[in-house]
Amino acid sequence: MEDVNFIIESTEESMQMAIKHLEKQLLNIRAGKASPTMLSSVMVDYYGSQTPLNQVGNVHAPDARTITVTPFEKSMIQEIEKGIQIANLGFNPSNNGDMVIISVPPLTEERRKELAKQAKAVGEEAKIGVRNDRKAANNDLKKLDISEDELRSAENEIQELTDKYIKKIDNILENKEKEIMTV
Repeated sequence: MEDVNFIIESTEESMQMAIKHLEKQLLNIRAGKASPTMLSSVMVDYYGSQTPLNQVGNVHAPDARTITVTPFEKSMIQEIEKGIQIANLGFNPSNNGDMVIISVPPLTEERRKELAKQAKAVGEEAKIGVRNDRKAANNDLKKLDISEDELRSAENEIQELTDKYIKKIDNILENKEKEIMTV
């Protein structure tokens, strides 16, 4: 039974990781308001090596429509602008000599629907991950030397975990979709 419990616990851990990954992915999908996380995927050429934006400057959202990046070194302003444009996030950065300023345009209805669809796709990937965790756990259980009743009981427990995490994913997606569609 110790092996069975280990498989169930490690499966739940994997499913929790799928949820964490989903939440991280959804942070990159903007929902109208400016947020520093919108630039989390931006890489900047810092003296020949690709460096995350937040390591070459401070990223702030002073209001709902603006993101500012204050570089640690003034000479990095052009590189930061270039990095934001290369990231292809739909932003047009400008600078005032001290910082890079990004005006976040309001989302159109069409763009909101596109983002909601993108969020659903990310959610579907998370569900696939959870189902793969279930499959792997069931395969591991079948390799153990246990009775059919114990096997069935363990498989049922794994299925309950799967249902629980799929429901969590659905709830997270529902909230994100509301957030995206709210004008």
